[in-house]
Amino acid sequence: MRAPGFWWRSSPSALARLLQPLGALYGAITLKRMRRPGEQSGIPVICVGNFVAGGAGKTPTSLALASRLVAMDETPFALTRGYGGRLPGPLRIDPSRHSAVDVGDEPLLLAARLPTIVARERPAGATLAREAGASVVLMDDGLQNPSLHKHLRLAVVDGAVGVGNGLCLPAGPLRAPLPGQLGHVDALVIIGAGAAGDHVAAQALSTGKRVLRATLMPPVDIQAELAGLSVLAVSGIGRPEKFAATLRTAGARLAGERAFGDHHAYTAADVAALIAEAKAKACHIAVTEKDMVKLAPLWPAAERSLLLSVPVTLAFDDEEALDALLRGCLTKARSAAAGAAHAQ
Repeated sequence: MRAPGFWWRSSPSALARLLQPLGALYGAITLKRMRRPGEQSGIPVICVGNFVAGGAGKTPTSLALASRLVAMDETPFALTRGYGGRLPGPLRIDPSRHSAVDVGDEPLLLAARLPTIVARERPAGATLAREAGASVVLMDDGLQNPSLHKHLRLAVVDGAVGVGNGLCLPAGPLRAPLPGQLGHVDALVIIGAGAAGDHVAAQALSTGKRVLRATLMPPVDIQAELAGLSVLAVSGIGRPEKFAATLRTAGARLAGERAFGDHHAYTAADVAALIAEAKAKACHIAVTEKDMVKLAPLWPAAERSLLLSVPVTLAFDDEEALDALLRGCLTKARSAAAGAAHAQ
């Protein structure tokens, strides 16, 4: 699925205005759902979600938080619905056994870095994580899902586009009206610069929410490899132009761009066409890590030198503020759990 271009305009188009009544209904239903209380998991739950449909950088944020939590001697497990996968769970992903078809592309990417549970029913997934030794659950997406109680709710915002035209699906990208959603988050993570992101940050700050700033970039060694390299930018993500911009910032020369729908299921025919185009243009093929987990099994070994996976890491401007937020969440969650246990 490709997000409609009119979603990301600063002001609503005529089509967006036409769809606005449907969006208002959708948003109201979602906001009502968000107000429902969730089940307690027995361990702290940190939710990394976003206000809009499509990618904003949730997975890199979850991985960055996992790294900070490990440094605090915690044992974080990722918990994800497994969008695009056929297995409902709850199950712990085994990267040597499960494929993107089984569990989805982003969960497989998470599982390469930390223990990851796939569960359509989030409370059951949290229970499995706790029984497997998790000290804290990182809930990847699910901000609008009320089934599991969240002790810290972070909303990730792409600084370049913010919340687009400010309308709800299908008129715009918002899953519910922004003012209402702000009441259900504890802090925002604004990734990258941009007036649109600044506008959302200002709204959040006016309601007393914390705002953390962060930047996505490839590791230094990948940047060195990309510098001056001619590449075909290939991605199946929510905003493919974001990947192209990352490549340009790293110094790559774009010979072309091939944008597929988010969570695209690649085929052998796709691979053959990409290889043919790269050879015709005498360039390499640069893909996101998310796409790599699906392309690698299909890629001919003889053509592997053409393919370059471009990971990105999230760096927070103020790591001390992030650590303080995480420690506060863990302390509060465990104090509440201890109090509830004592009362029983």
